[in-house]
Amino acid sequence: MRGGNALKWSVMVLAAAMLFSTGCAKKETVKSTDSQATDAAAGKTSSQPGIVSESMKPGDAPGSASGSRLAAAEAAAGMAVTEETASIFEDIRFDFDKSTIREDAKPILAKVAGYMKKNPGVKLQIEGHCDERGTAEYNMALGDRRADSARKYLVSLGIPGGALSIISFGEVKPLDPGHTEEAWARNRRAHFVLK
Repeated sequence: MRGGNALKWSVMVLAAAMLFSTGCAKKETVKSTDSQATDAAAGKTSSQPGIVSESMKPGDAPGSASGSRLAAAEAAAGMAVTEETASIFEDIRFDFDKSTIREDAKPILAKVAGYMKKNPGVKLQIEGHCDERGTAEYNMALGDRRADSARKYLVSLGIPGGALSIISFGEVKPLDPGHTEEAWARNRRAHFVLK
């Protein structure tokens, strides 16, 4: 009977180890206003309008050996785990679990609006980002609300809604890979990318 229990425990430990060693090789990105034709041309597919699935490279999967070693090395070096698209505008920050525009963000948004008024042909994509706390689904929705708040504020400043698009990255593109209040505060943001 003792050998039977040891076998059961061994099987359970092995099953748990296998479960934890597998990683997710797919991430979901929500695009609110981008056209599906652009997505099809880029090789992205979706069964639902507005939701685009992008497959990650096998070596980049968070659970893979090379992906986790790379992320750990970058985090140890204090580098962001993902590359941020360069912007001429400063990011705006949000309070924890909020999507309302803070007072310190209004001058930044006024500068964005001023640039867009001087350059009426430009398009702007607003990226919503969150810190790592909360579920992935919740953070995707919160990132969407943050980007939409920035979009609505820019529209209130006279920017045409057609010149603005939003996208949520939730928690998947942290600016700071740390697990501190300071890192989380840097990751709760809206980022502006000219198109």
